Amino acid sequence: MSVPLLKVGVVLSTMAMVTNWMSQTLPALVGLNSTRLSAAGGATRDRSTGVLPTNPEESWQVYSSAQDSEGRCICTVVAPQQTMCSRDARTKQLRQLLEKVQNMSQSIEVLDRRTQRDLQYVEKMETQMKGLESKFKQVEESHKQHLARQFKAIKAKMDELRPLIPVLEEYKADAKLVLQFKEEVQNLTSVLNQLQEEIGAYDYDELQSRVSNLEERLRACMQKLACGKLTGISDPVTIKTSGSRFGSWMTDPLAPEGDNRVWYMDGYHNNRFVREYRSLQDFMTSDNFTSHRLPHPWSGTGQVVYNGSIYFNKFQSHIVIRFDLRSASVLKQRSLDYAGYNNMYHYAWGGHSDIDLMADESGLWAVYATNQNAGNIVLSRLDPVSLQVLRSWNTSYPKRSAGEAFIICGTLYVTNGYSGGTKVHYAYQTNASTYEYIDIPFQNKYSHISMLDYNPRDRALYAWNNGHQVLYNVTLFHVIRSDEL
Repeated sequence: MSVPLLKVGVVLSTMAMVTNWMSQTLPALVGLNSTRLSAAGGATRDRSTGVLPTNPEESWQVYSSAQDSEGRCICTVVAPQQTMCSRDARTKQLRQLLEKVQNMSQSIEVLDRRTQRDLQYVEKMETQMKGLESKFKQVEESHKQHLARQFKAIKAKMDELRPLIPVLEEYKADAKLVLQFKEEVQNLTSVLNQLQEEIGAYDYDELQSRVSNLEERLRACMQKLACGKLTGISDPVTIKTSGSRFGSWMTDPLAPEGDNRVWYMDGYHNNRFVREYRSLQDFMTSDNFTSHRLPHPWSGTGQVVYNGSIYFNKFQSHIVIRFDLRSASVLKQRSLDYAGYNNMYHYAWGGHSDIDLMADESGLWAVYATNQNAGNIVLSRLDPVSLQVLRSWNTSYPKRSAGEAFIICGTLYVTNGYSGGTKVHYAYQTNASTYEYIDIPFQNKYSHISMLDYNPRDRALYAWNNGHQVLYNVTLFHVIRSDEL
């Protein structure tokens, strides 16, 4: 764009030079550059705007020369009287001069037209350049937005992958731990082989100690494998359809191997009879059950059978009772201080579900709410023998807003409802006293869940769903830390 503008500048400069030449040279050509005008009183003064002839009858005289707004030369000429001879030499010179001026004016007009065309061309090019500049800016902005979207997508992917880094580190540690176990087993095998050849060459007590130590560590490792973070819940398996809309059923997580008894409690209040089925098969066919009568009716559906005893909340109280099923006697009862009861802080479905007892890999727990914690869930770990509170955690989750709750490996999981579409969306970790919101859906097949508990032996969720006894398998993510073994 700079070249056409330079061209216009040269043209305009040329026009100014021509005009200046005409204003200075034209009077000299006709001999009028020294003419003066007499003023009143006999004095003379220069006229910057024009020159009058001293004798108008002698010849043509140039009165003035100037330049108009468009740069053209304008000359004012005073003609001689008509009596002047047309063949006068000066007249001839002036006529020739006028012809030259006319030619020059024509040339200037041609030059002006060319200049106008060049100027229009420059303006057109300037418009095109501005359009191109705007398009380049649009392309640049579009490119920046595209890069920003790509960067955002990459960043989101990195945010998804970043939590896997510590997990991979944990798996590296697990791999080293397994290799260490493998080496120790190989070493012990080698020692045993040597003992077969050289009886008495090795200290038997020391060898027994090493075997026992390894066995304990392997058991600890297997116990760690039983724990993990909940990542998924399977579709439900309906075991049986029986009873009223509300109730509970369970097995003992600490029962010895081969003991597969099922415990069944229909209703949520004003009932004290517990059915005992010898196996899951008997429970499914409704045969071979024994009835146990409790000393007091229970409240809610938060009962649990743990190590041969049934733990339940006494109706219309905050008392927890431990009832031994073998001796049919109360072994212990204790008040759960400040716990709401009698439908004060129930789950969302109601049913006097103020106190919910449950068990996991680490022991016996109670879930309830207090005025001191503004009706939010309190989680307490209980001594299974004395029923004393060993430690409590105050959460920020309102108990009346919870559908149901269960505990796995010291983490309390809370559902967002009990009917319709249901999911686990809150988790409180007791080992770190922290919580997080999660999104783990599970199928609420019969649209009303009044009991949901985890059994660490079966690694399954037991549910009472609108008169149906249902099982869910769970998926846990395991992390083993070698420094904990």
